[in-house]
Amino acid sequence: MKAAVCREHGKPLTIEEVAIANPTGRQVKVKIGACAICHSDIHFAEGAWGGHLPAVYGHEAAGVVVEAGPEVERIAVGDRVIVTLIRSCGNCFYCDQGEPVMCGHAAAPDDTHVLQLEDGTEVAQGMKTAAFAEWVVVDDSQVARLPDDMPLDVASLLACGVITGVGAVINTAAVKPGSNVVVVGVGGVGLNAVQGARIAGAKTIIAVDIEDQKLDIAKRFGATHGLNANIEKLSRNIRALTDGHGADYAFVTVGSKQAIDSSYRFIRRGGEVVIVGMPAVGEKSEFLPLALAGSVQKIQGSFMGQTRLRVDIPWLLSLYGQGILKLDELVSNRYSLEQINEAIEDTLKGQSLRNVLIIDDTL
Repeated sequence: MKAAVCREHGKPLTIEEVAIANPTGRQVKVKIGACAICHSDIHFAEGAWGGHLPAVYGHEAAGVVVEAGPEVERIAVGDRVIVTLIRSCGNCFYCDQGEPVMCGHAAAPDDTHVLQLEDGTEVAQGMKTAAFAEWVVVDDSQVARLPDDMPLDVASLLACGVITGVGAVINTAAVKPGSNVVVVGVGGVGLNAVQGARIAGAKTIIAVDIEDQKLDIAKRFGATHGLNANIEKLSRNIRALTDGHGADYAFVTVGSKQAIDSSYRFIRRGGEVVIVGMPAVGEKSEFLPLALAGSVQKIQGSFMGQTRLRVDIPWLLSLYGQGILKLDELVSNRYSLEQINEAIEDTLKGQSLRNVLIIDDTL
């Protein structure tokens, strides 16, 4: 099969022939129709988070199941599915607590036994998925069924950006109706945090970004206000929009130390900062413990929106069908697999919401 291979961090990906194993046990083989470009893939390709090379990245995908291992029961050949990095065993301590994203048996390093180059070199299955390719072989816990008429390019966004943003609001923070919310960074994940706040019934939703164009877009997704991150006295402006107190919740959706450090000033006494974006390895945030304790404030991490695929995907699909959740509007551009470096370059410019690779337009 064709796949986009990373042989050296910071260098363009190369389209190469890669051999893929047959599914065994609980694994399924999925023919990929579309895969979106997520900043996490770019960070891995740049070397920000390390990892084995050569590797194939890509984890926000959708396609059709073409083969299933003998232990697969809930997914059938022919099912249209999203493909995610959320792998769970279903019976460890965390899975029993309803927290599959923290599965204790799925935290191993990237697999190196699924993919091989023509010379036999093992290729890492980036983020347990490797969807910048024509096919993937993944655990059946990593897929969720889609309606037969769901366009795969739009559906692929449910595999990461949507569940991460909406889930941070709904699952992680459990935002209450009538709350005041700040979303720092309104790219693909941030816009979905804005949508999540709207769905949760937030009263005030303040989008913060360095791009005025993105602030305008955020209002179409539910933001009530937009503030440029570079304005003077940003925190004072936020307090003015939140009854003089500050936000109940601040969601930081960009992996920026500066954005995280500044977010503590945006919340009220008793408020909560939710860190959604992933900074590079070694980055450390700074806050005043005395102020945090004295103000009874919280810092909360969120990974993949604490998503439970079997519960959350049907719910999100229902919202999409009712016109409540915007998905089509998130797709900025479509590229072929051979154009992946162009798609990544455009993503890095910061103007696009989500660029999607159309890997098989016949599905």
